[in-house]
Formats: sequence, structure tokens, C-alpha cells
Amino acid sequence: MSKYLHSNLNALARSSTLAINEHSDYLEKQGKHVYRFGFGQSPFPVPNKVVDSLKENSSRKNYLSVDGLPELRTAVANYHQKIDNVNIQSDQVLIGPGSKELMFCLQLVLKGYTILPTPCWVSYAPQAKILNREIIFIQTKYEDSWQLLPEQLTESIKNFSDKLKLLILTYPGNPHGCTYEVEVLKQLAKVCRKNKIIILSDEIYGRIHHQGKHTSIARYYPEGTIISSGLSKWCAAGGWRLGHFSFPKELKYLQDAMTSVASETYACVTTPIQYAATTAYEDDTIDDYLFHCRRILETIGQYCASSLINAGIKVRIPKGAFYIFPDFKPFEDVLNKKDIHDSNTLCKQLLQDASVALLPGSAFAQNAKELNARLAYVNFDGAEALKKSIDLSKTSTLKMEYFGETVSEVIIGIEEIINWIKR
Repeated sequence: MSKYLHSNLNALARSSTLAINEHSDYLEKQGKHVYRFGFGQSPFPVPNKVVDSLKENSSRKNYLSVDGLPELRTAVANYHQKIDNVNIQSDQVLIGPGSKELMFCLQLVLKGYTILPTPCWVSYAPQAKILNREIIFIQTKYEDSWQLLPEQLTESIKNFSDKLKLLILTYPGNPHGCTYEVEVLKQLAKVCRKNKIIILSDEIYGRIHHQGKHTSIARYYPEGTIISSGLSKWCAAGGWRLGHFSFPKELKYLQDAMTSVASETYACVTTPIQYAATTAYEDDTIDDYLFHCRRILETIGQYCASSLINAGIKVRIPKGAFYIFPDFKPFEDVLNKKDIHDSNTLCKQLLQDASVALLPGSAFAQNAKELNARLAYVNFDGAEALKKSIDLSKTSTLKMEYFGETVSEVIIGIEEIINWIKR
């Protein structure tokens, strides 16, 4: 009974991303075909060497250190040094059962406000609310490619100078696939340094920046930035549940506090998974795998966005990850005639009428009255797409028609959206 729950849990529902995936499963079991753009799960197979490593280490059953396997922590630190050009050492790395759990733990141990540029990933705000943290929402704009601008941050915090603040940045972004320009990152770093704001830099999609040109804000604000990443997106191993935080030495007190909490909760990440993750971070052949993943995602993402744009729908061309965030406001009159006045109704009706599953903008802390939604363009055969990309020269241009039936679900799903909005 709800009266026995903590008051901050009364309005808590199941995560919308997990809910849409489960609902899509249910509909398909009932015989309804669904164009599954709702759940953001990598379509690619886990690299063979990483799978082989998991098999080879499957008999390992002993607990590991709460901090994580030493070899893995070293591999992650080396990765950040090489890829992000930041000075991270192995003792600054904390391994957890997915970055989601680590984010919750951070908000648990740290006092103060949580600053969320919106639209933002679905779990940041619910995690803060579970912990009864105060949230400062900052609305970003389509015109700025959904970037938080330094002047917005400065203005939003001017009345909250008395408390510590945690800013959560995600780039490339979920739900829109956009990322930050280097100059904007530099200016945000200055604002955060001046105001003693700690940054949680969620870079889970960093390695699938479509051009392989991800830049971490930790390069410009190393003393105040915690880098979050993991295996789920670039290594396609979401269900393995392994993430990691990398702390600057100046924030060791946070690392120590989180480690203490970890020791009393999840204890350690599954042992065979940690050994397999070490292989993932140490294997140089992963770079070739990532080249093809990026090329495929860029091709499909540009197709989806361009098709919707040509149909009159507002959307940014994605720069990374596998999301776009279409805005159906240009069709507001058409939708209102269908008694659609908010993003929740928009997505429910689209699923009912056209069998297309999207997530409403309201799930990403947007005003429910806005007519936007997240589209995850992952409903294609990732293994087959990889084979086709590998067969094509790296210098050749990858086009949608080259994939054939491999991407038919994406193409038909986009067509269904366009046909529905124009009925």
C-alpha cells in the first residue's frame, strides 16, 4: 500500500525505456507487428574476442575488489589517456554494474542540487527524486542543437550559489544524437570552475560519435569532472551491466564514499564480465569494429532525419549515438484535429494507428504539451549490416540501398510515420 512508501516514491513509475520495450514485446506476442523505435539498445553483436573472453573466464567465481579488477581499471585508465587525452590513473577508476547504478550512487553520496539540461535521459531526474534531491532544469533549444550554453548555465544558477551543484552532461546526447562544440565545452568548463560545479560527464556514447571525434569536457576542467562510460553502447553489451566512473584526484572523497556504499550494496561486478571487459578495452581490433558501427549508424541516422525533414518534421541530423528527436509541431493543426495535444497521446496514437513505437518527449523532462518524441533507429540486423559494411571499402560511401532488406524495418517504419502524420 502506498501509505507505507516513502512520499518521494509515490509517483515513481517503471522506467519509460524499459516499459516501451516490454510493451512492444507484449504487442508482438499478441500478433501485432511493431516498428520498434522506442528502446535504445545497440543492434550490433558483441565483438567476437570479447565474447570468447567471457567464455574463457566463465568459471571464475570469486569475489573481486569493490573497486574492480585491477587489470580492468588499468585498461580503462589507459583508454581515457589515449582516447580523451586526460591524465587518469588506474586508482581513479571505479567499476560498477552499469553506469546507471553508479550515477544513482553519486547522487546518493553528494549533497546539493542536480542540474539537468533538458531534454535529458529518462533516469536522471527520477534518480534525483528517489533521493529527494532538488533539481535545476535548464531547457536547451533546437536552434542550439540542444547544447547547454554557458550563459544559460550562469543565469540558471545565480540564485543557488549557496549549495554544491552537480551538472550532468550527456554527449553525444540521448534523446537527440547531437553533441557539443569544443568552444562550448571550454566555456562551460570556465563557468563550472568559477562556480565550483562538479560535472558528471556521461560519455557512454562517446565512442560512437559518427566521425570518431568525441571530445571530453574533462580536457578543459579535469579537476572537477567525473567521466562516466561503460560497455553498453559502443561494445553492444548492455545486458552485461558494466560501467565505470573516472574521478579526478581532487574528488577522491566522492570516489571513496561511493566505494563504501558499493561495498554495502552490490559488492562487486560479476567476475567473468570484468575479465571480458578488460579484453574489450585492450583489444586494438575494436577500432575496426567501431569504424563500421559508426559508418552504419551515421548512414541510417542521416536517412531517418533527412526523410522526416523532407516531410516537414523538425529534427536535427544526429552526430552520434543512435537517436533523433523529431518535433511534430509543424503538424500541430493536423494532430489537434485527431485530438492529439501532447507527446504522450502522440506516441500512443502513433503506436495504435501505425504500429510505430516512439518514446514521448515528456519522458525526457520536456513539457508534455510539446509534440516531440525520441526515435531510436536500432531496429535493424546489426550483424548483417556489419558484414555488408566490412565488404565495402572504407573509402567508399555507404548508402541505404546497399543494405537491402537489412534495414527494411527502419525504412518502412519511417514511411509509416510520414504517412500517418499526413493522413
